[in-house]
Amino acid sequence: MNRFKVSKFRHTEARPPRREAWISDIRAGTTPTCGSHIKSSCSLIAFNSDRPGVLGIVPLDDHGEDKRHVAYLGCHSDLITDLDFSPFDDFLLATGSADRTVKFWRLPGPGQDLPSVPGLVLGPEELPVEVLQFHPAVDGVLVSTAGPAVKVWDATKQQPLTELVNHGDLVQSAVWSRDGALLGTTCKDKQLRIFDPRASVKASQSIQAHENSKESRLVWSGSQKHLISTGFNQMREREVKLWDTRVFSSALSSLTLDTSPRSLIALLDPDSGLLVLAGKGESQLYCYEVALQQPALSPVTQCVLESVLRGAALVPRRALAVMSCEVLRVLQLSDSAIVPISHHVPRKAVEFHEDLFPDTAGCVPAADTQAWWAGSSQQVQKISLNPACRRHPSFTSCLVPPPEPPPDRTQPVETAGTNADPSEGFSSPPSSLTSPSTPSSLGPSFSSTSGIGTSPSQRSLQSLLGPSSKFRHAQGTVLHRDSHITNLKGLNLTTPGESDGFCANRLRVAVPLLSSGGQVAVLELQKPGRLPDTALPTLQNGTAVTDLAWDPFDPHRLAVAGEDARIRLWRVPPGGLEDVLTTPETVLTGHTEKIYSLRFHPLAADVLASSSYDLTIRIWDLQAGAERLRLQGHQDQIFGLAWSPDGQQLATVCKDGCVRVYQPRSSPEPLQEGPGPEGARGARIVWVCGGHCLLVSGFDSRSERQLLLYAADALAGGPSAVLGLDVAPSTLLPSYDPDTGLVLLTGKGDTRVFLYELLPEAPFFLECNSFTSSDPHKGFVLLPKTECDVREVEFARCLRLRHTSLEPVAFRLPRVRKEFFQDDVFPDTAVSWEPALSAEAWLGGANGQPRLLSLQPAGMTPVSQAPRETPARKTPSSAQYLEEKSDQQKKEELLNAMVAKLGNREDPLPQDSFEGVDEDEWD
Repeated sequence: MNRFKVSKFRHTEARPPRREAWISDIRAGTTPTCGSHIKSSCSLIAFNSDRPGVLGIVPLDDHGEDKRHVAYLGCHSDLITDLDFSPFDDFLLATGSADRTVKFWRLPGPGQDLPSVPGLVLGPEELPVEVLQFHPAVDGVLVSTAGPAVKVWDATKQQPLTELVNHGDLVQSAVWSRDGALLGTTCKDKQLRIFDPRASVKASQSIQAHENSKESRLVWSGSQKHLISTGFNQMREREVKLWDTRVFSSALSSLTLDTSPRSLIALLDPDSGLLVLAGKGESQLYCYEVALQQPALSPVTQCVLESVLRGAALVPRRALAVMSCEVLRVLQLSDSAIVPISHHVPRKAVEFHEDLFPDTAGCVPAADTQAWWAGSSQQVQKISLNPACRRHPSFTSCLVPPPEPPPDRTQPVETAGTNADPSEGFSSPPSSLTSPSTPSSLGPSFSSTSGIGTSPSQRSLQSLLGPSSKFRHAQGTVLHRDSHITNLKGLNLTTPGESDGFCANRLRVAVPLLSSGGQVAVLELQKPGRLPDTALPTLQNGTAVTDLAWDPFDPHRLAVAGEDARIRLWRVPPGGLEDVLTTPETVLTGHTEKIYSLRFHPLAADVLASSSYDLTIRIWDLQAGAERLRLQGHQDQIFGLAWSPDGQQLATVCKDGCVRVYQPRSSPEPLQEGPGPEGARGARIVWVCGGHCLLVSGFDSRSERQLLLYAADALAGGPSAVLGLDVAPSTLLPSYDPDTGLVLLTGKGDTRVFLYELLPEAPFFLECNSFTSSDPHKGFVLLPKTECDVREVEFARCLRLRHTSLEPVAFRLPRVRKEFFQDDVFPDTAVSWEPALSAEAWLGGANGQPRLLSLQPAGMTPVSQAPRETPARKTPSSAQYLEEKSDQQKKEELLNAMVAKLGNREDPLPQDSFEGVDEDEWD
């Protein structure tokens, strides 16, 4: 703009919608990647969910529905780094992932089911895929980046056409010019490069774009000769630069914004020249107009958001409400909603304004891959956005052809306006497009109410919504204050990461204290309340405590490991600790370095395993007070160890990046080895799924906490499934309940406890409601199953250690018929407090099985044997009665009701009964 020309967008206003127009109840991911986390076609929206490798899919328009339901689509085995819709086919989606592959998915049209495999797969690459984008003029051409590598793909042949070179570091952005002739890239080496992929693999032009190597973005303007970059200068200020490819020695214009650590998402509409800038983690949108004369970047409007922005995308121009002068629509991705923010130009006349909506690119490709690669420069034919013009033909990409309709599907999909169930069908215009979706094992299939994928009404609910856990509605509740132990003082909050911080059994709790001498306080769970202000009686270990564990078969014996490489066994009196104890029952010596952790054998009495900084695991016979077995093979610190449920094997996870399984009685060397978590900050391991699987909690290379599930007999093949959770410094401590298959995960200093049901086969992880507290806890342990209140459908009880108190937390399942024993929730449980064999027998090669115990209370009938309730007869509403009456009858009833409400007009008025005054009183 200049002073002699006024912009037609000068009065543009951003209109955040009411909450009713939000797409709510989503779970968006916040993993840092080069992508924008959300993309839109004219029909669908796709966004990163909070589960790695899983996308959320939702229709762009509500089509008259009160609520748009989100479906989750599992695409990759690792987090999705970028995604893009085809510019010609609204239902064709490409996804790139940290699993180093690019996959093509055809999202389903009306009346179509979800396939279990992608349509095409490109790769694998040597490094995680970071960026991808479809060619703007040719169907079947796509650019992708992985580390410093940039490839232009012929997706039809699943082969690269060329690989562009000269990048010295991670490529952060790769964007086609509008005509598809040139490709621009920005790199962590600070260089902005322009390529002509058909002419050379080397950059035709290159210049330093920004002085800082932090994330940089790139977009092309509508002129096809100009492009815009966003990045940071040397002072860490965010800046925007406009470049002319014909004069590439310096930026045509530069705009410095502010100082912020968050990178900018740049969204440009080439037809209008409107540029939207949004910072991840911020709450404002800025809109600028890009012009080729000074000033080149002119502010238009800005919008304050109600929630923090996690990603942003533009809705294609062909989907805008042109009759209401909507020139731009931005989709804001927040943690729990997608907010469409419309930008309107106020106009008095309700008509189509050609100055606001010039012809835009259509949806039919200009050429095929071979013609373009041979040098064709044909452009996509433009179409008018005027609704009065005839509708233009749609296009179906041949990359992933639509599947043939099933032969047994004979009933047509009913459209809106009929008496069909709204969950059956899709009210958008008919389409021949389908979707190879993700494996149903990785995410629920499309919800029937979303209008994306439908199936016959007789299909089960699980086939519609995907697998879900019966514990998904679990509720965690802190029990009444009367059951708390308060006024705890002097807790030791610096126990090693390999320790849970404290331990508990059904009778008492052992808590390390910060005072010198390695003191351990023993608290009785049967005596809740406020502890005295005076010093508590403790166990004096004489050295700092590194880990501690109660003997599962002797509730009065406590094993304590110290920094002096010794294990002390203490015996607590049956009535509780009343005096300071200074002499342990037994001291085990043998380790040469500080001990990490202690684990009692699950079936054999008097068998204890310990791991140490001397890189060995030693198995002790407590009856004899001697070491019996020693396991070797670790190259670094042992993060965790766990006995198998049958007590025959021992699993470990180590800082050297390996997971190992031992058969201690057969060999001191590992029976199996496999790759563990990439991060070296800490890890835990536990046997799950009846001993058939191993669950490892650890960190990836980006310090994100993750769960890895292994088949116990195939460690060398790596994990069967990987689930990323969040970014936090503390290691997740898993507590597994073998009766329900649930694992509870939390870390020291966390406020949230994750719950997942684990399965030995896909989908492996079924998410349940998590428990959140207002303040962080210092530890969280699971109590024995017998402590649960079965009558209240309490399937787990835990202890939560706070800074000054100890609180019991009950996890319950909402059930309607609680008067019956919920035998589907409470199978027979193992009697974990009775040994199945002695230490001598186990060391001699014997194996045992635990005795099982029913949790059914006396007098309760199992719900599986409960009589079925007769459904109550539904009384039709008054609205249904009114529909059966004539208009005259309705009028008469309405008048009668009004008259009755007014009352009888012949009745005396209230003031008629009032007593008056005599005439002489007026004087």
